[in-house]
Amino acid sequence: MTFEELNGDYSQERMDSVAKALEEVLTSALPQGCITVGVYEAAKSLNVDPDNVVLCILATDDEDVKDVALQIHFTLIQAFCCENDINILRVNNTGRLAEILGGGGGKQNGGEPMDLHCVLVTSPHSTSWQDPALSKVNRFCRECRCMDQWVPIINLPER
Repeated sequence: MTFEELNGDYSQERMDSVAKALEEVLTSALPQGCITVGVYEAAKSLNVDPDNVVLCILATDDEDVKDVALQIHFTLIQAFCCENDINILRVNNTGRLAEILGGGGGKQNGGEPMDLHCVLVTSPHSTSWQDPALSKVNRFCRECRCMDQWVPIINLPER
């Protein structure tokens, strides 16, 4: 095994552990009401209380890459998050994200599809949230920024 292969294996293990930690963050934040779903809802939340946001997740599938309006929204949200020191992750599997957030098939209560392109994780007002999984995700984001990768991409594996 070459050094490059060994380094690649470590990197894949690391990405898998960050994906698992992200899943833990989302599943623990959901019952606390600390999740904001949707590009417009996220923009409103960021405008009202950016200090309360601990993580921004931008999710796309292959067909979303060609959506110019969505890419413009992403650019604006990324700029705002960078300006306000909010960690950002890019996720490339909206179907898996829908499963994690409990929206069977990505549907809201009214049967309308959920806009999973932007998901914010906020800190609960009542307590200071000390989640080891969130710390792991935040540490990963900081390390990526040190390597000039401002918006790291995570693959959420299918279950």
